[in-house]
Amino acid sequence: MKIICVSLLFLCGILSKSYGQEQEIAQLLLNVEKLSQFKRILSDMKDGYKILEGGYNTVKDISKGNFNIHKQFLDGLLEVSPAVKKYRKVPLTIDYQVKLVKEYKTAFSQFRQAGVFKPEELNRLSKTYSNLIDQSLKSLDELAMVITAGKLRMTDDERLGAIDRIFAEMEDKLLFLRQFNKETSLTVILRQKEKVEIENLKNLNK
Repeated sequence: MKIICVSLLFLCGILSKSYGQEQEIAQLLLNVEKLSQFKRILSDMKDGYKILEGGYNTVKDISKGNFNIHKQFLDGLLEVSPAVKKYRKVPLTIDYQVKLVKEYKTAFSQFRQAGVFKPEELNRLSKTYSNLIDQSLKSLDELAMVITAGKLRMTDDERLGAIDRIFAEMEDKLLFLRQFNKETSLTVILRQKEKVEIENLKNLNK
């Protein structure tokens, strides 16, 4: 009977020890599985961070690239191509300005020497010429801005269009001056003729 009891106790001890080892093994396997899962989570997080970082850097590079392209484009608009500088209407516009000044000075000098205009009339003539010259100088300033690098952000087509407009405005000013001088010259001729007729009448009445 004692032998049987001892055997049962020994068997129970073995079974108990075996059961305890199984629990430890099961817990260990569970821990290993959790560790593997945790490693996978960390790996996924790392991959996600790399993708996020790569995406951010890509966007940043693209944005920087676009900014550089935009800056280069804007800086390019400050440059003036040889085609614009050599455009035939540039020297023609300047030549019109020179003619404008020469013709105004010559005409005004003749009108003053004609002796047929009152001081207030000569003053009005002077103001007309002064306004015309001031406007022409503003046109020349604008032309200089258009054909000088680093002044205005414009495409070549915009510069050529601006030159065309300035040229047309200067041409209109010169045509106006010539018409004005022509009409004023006719006034001089008529007044000189009247003056001669008056003198002749005076001589006849003597």
